[in-house]
Parts: sequence; C-alpha cells; structure tokens
Amino acid sequence: MELLKDLDWRGITYQQTDAEGLEKQLEKESISIYCGIDPTADSMHIGHLLPFLTLRRFQNAGHRPLVLVGGATGLIGDPSGKSEERKLQTVEAIQENVACIKVQLESIFDFQGENGAVMVNNYDWIGSMDVVTFLRDFGKNVGVNYMLAKDTISSRLESGISFTEFTYTILQAMDFNHLYDHYNCKLQIGGSDQWGNITTGLEMIRKTHDEETKAFGFTIPLVTKADGTKFGKTESGAIWLDPKKTSPYEFYQFWINTADADVVKYLKYFTFLSHEEIDSLAQSVETEPHLRKAQKALGEEMTRMIHGEEALDQAIRISAALFSGDIKSLSAAEILEGFKDVPTVEASASEELGLVDLLVDAKISPSKRQAREDVGNGAIYINGERTTDLQHVMGAEDKIENKFTIIRRGKKKYFRIQYV
Repeated sequence: MELLKDLDWRGITYQQTDAEGLEKQLEKESISIYCGIDPTADSMHIGHLLPFLTLRRFQNAGHRPLVLVGGATGLIGDPSGKSEERKLQTVEAIQENVACIKVQLESIFDFQGENGAVMVNNYDWIGSMDVVTFLRDFGKNVGVNYMLAKDTISSRLESGISFTEFTYTILQAMDFNHLYDHYNCKLQIGGSDQWGNITTGLEMIRKTHDEETKAFGFTIPLVTKADGTKFGKTESGAIWLDPKKTSPYEFYQFWINTADADVVKYLKYFTFLSHEEIDSLAQSVETEPHLRKAQKALGEEMTRMIHGEEALDQAIRISAALFSGDIKSLSAAEILEGFKDVPTVEASASEELGLVDLLVDAKISPSKRQAREDVGNGAIYINGERTTDLQHVMGAEDKIENKFTIIRRGKKKYFRIQYV
C-alpha cells in the first residue's frame, strides 16, 4: 500500500495495533477513519496539526475522514499528559469552542465528493445519555484492572485522579464504537499519547459486537525539536491557527525560522510536497543553507494551507519589507501585523511634532541631548529611511495612512507611533 509506505518514509508511523491487517484492509476497500480533538480552547494550535494532516493523507488516498470535535469529552477532560485535574468548562463555552474549531478544520479537509470529510460531535450521542445506560452498556465492558494498566491513568494515581477523568477513556471508546456502527469507521488516528484511549476503543468494539470485528489503531510520534525545546512554542506563547491570536505573518515567520536540523523532518510531517521535492530541498539545506529554500517552502506551504493565498502574499510582503527596510511600502494593516509586539506610543495626528521632541516624548531616546546625538549620528530611521536632519518635523509623508510611523533606533530597536 503506497500510503503506508509514504507515512513510513515521512516518519509519521509510530504505533499500529495490526500493521499487516490494516494494510490488507486498505487494499481491499475504502474505509472511514477518524481523528478527534477536544475543544478545550477556542482555537487549535500547531501542536494539533499532525494527526489531522495524517488523516488528510488518508483522504487523499481515497478514504473518508471523520473529523470529531469532542463537545462531550471536552466537558470531561482527557488525563493524557496531565499531572493534575483540568478545570471544567461550561457547556456554552465548549459549544462556542466547537464552532471556532470547526472553521479551522475546514481549511484542512475537503468536505465534497464521494469521500468528503464528515464533521461529527460526540455530544450528539453522549450528551443526552443517562448514567444507567452508560454503566450497563459501556462501563460493564471495561475492567478496572484494564484501565489501571493504562499509562494515562497509572501515571496519575499518585497525584490523584477523579472518577470523572478516570472514565474519560471509556467515553472515547464509546466514540470509536459509535463511529464503527454508524459510519463503518475501521481506523482511529491519534498522537502517541492517545494509544491507551485508542486500544480501549478497540476493546469496546470487540466486547459489544458478536461478529468478528476488524478495526485498527494508528498513532503518530510526538513532534520534537533537535535542540530539545518544545515544538510550537515561542517567547510570546503558542502558535495558534486563529489569525486573531497568531497573525498569518507571525505564523509564516514561525515556519521560516525553523532550524536546519528540523526543517526536512517538518517538510515530511506537515506538507504534501512529493518525495522528490523534499529530497531536493534537503539537498539545498546541505549545499546552500544560506538560501533557506527549505524554510521558505515550509512557510509558504503551511501558511497557504491554514490562512490562504492572500494571507500568504501579505506575510511574504511584510517579511520582504522588513528585510529590505522598505517600510513605507506597507499598509497600516500590515504595519499592525509586522510590528505587533514592538513598543507603541500614541501621538496626536494633528499636532506638528519635531523629530527630536518625538524621540524624547516616546522614550526612544532618554534626553534631548541624546536624541540630537542619535539623529546627528544617523542612528534614527523613519519608516526605514535614515534621517540626520535635527530640524525635521513629522509630516504627512512620515505617517502611513495617517495612522502609524515606525521609528528605528540603531540596528534592531523598533518603535511604533500610533496617531490618534
């Protein structure tokens, strides 16, 4: 099966419950496959991407993806990877998160055609279930000793785990069982931390069906960085898919700043570039790393996928302007993106301000004497252009759309003047 070989080549295969059986099943027929996410926040971050992109690879090979957003399990909390109890959220908050995450998943999957993706929410079959049904039909099929042997539960026994989170693995098993019955779902994909939940689902399917069942589990590796730091984190926090939380420019910059030691692995994990294209980029990393062709390809592929062509064009335009110093070519909206985190000072749009006074008022220079030295020494740039005129008065030509001026002092210290 070419798909499974491709996953192996990309380093995406981590664990399988029955590799030979899955290969035969995929060769025999198209199947439904599911991957899920609990909507504990109103946006996904890039740490969520790899399982869903792997699911998309199965769709590209002709199989039907079931994209599960856990409106019910999100109310409980997965103990996987946690050392303490999660804070429970309200039904209303979870449903709002569900709506936000659905929009983001639509950028990854094709929902049209014979094998178009199907979005499902486990609140639809768990939310109204009474406790007696839960205990009799499902709880009866999972032994306590079996659950205690799971790493996600055994690792929490010393610090403590509530009955609520203890039952999480049963709820996820119910999901797999429901999708097996109603969507002919034969495979669940998840991160390596989901192995215990996936195998519990297979156990549930086996226990609740008289006939021989053919279902499988597949996990992908934890994404790591060569230097040992956590993938998907920056000084300002997580890299979100929501453009309001992480702008497309910041998203693009995250990927093009990938280290040489990681970039080929990420191209294999996250992009749909061919083996030949990735091999060529890998060769470029070895022979001409200064060109950063692999990083640019990674940034373009990921930004285009999540935010679209227009947002990618804008991110590239901002990056080019900042590299060349041609800040005047940017729009006010692009200034907001490109200079989101620099110190910002408000100034009157109608008042005539001398440059020296502005430098002091905005605390760019500590005193008028230092401000004059900075200007005279050529250390001050207005929208990327050096000025040495001590008598310069900020005019309309210095104000981008009459909203912003970007002042640079020295090589790297940027300040944003915002006119009100």
